[in-house]
Amino acid sequence: MYNNHYENEFAIFWIENNILLFEYKFNVIIDLLAAQQIVADRIQVQNGKAYPILCDISGIVDSDKAARDYLAQHGSMLTKAVAIVVADQKILSFLMITFYLKISKPQVPTKLFTDKMAALEFLKTFV
Repeated sequence: MYNNHYENEFAIFWIENNILLFEYKFNVIIDLLAAQQIVADRIQVQNGKAYPILCDISGIVDSDKAARDYLAQHGSMLTKAVAIVVADQKILSFLMITFYLKISKPQVPTKLFTDKMAALEFLKTFV
């Protein structure tokens, strides 16, 4: 980790204006071990402080059910709110996440966006 940036093989994390920005790298596949490492690394970067989180999932090409379940249960630790950003061209991902949000009922305010600026505006109300 240097300054407020951290990178692992799956994602890059940094804190800017009291918002944790989290971008998955391109063409990553998330399994249970990856999900566990991602959450552990994010929590370490946060150093015990809860943040609103912008999570750009545009780089993910696949994830397994165990990973999704783990992220649903443990992914909201130390979060005030979550804005999930997905690329416009990833319609299937958008539909899957919309369904996931309806079923899983996240513990913190969580919204899906295709525009990062709109996602940041949503998160600013939780800073």
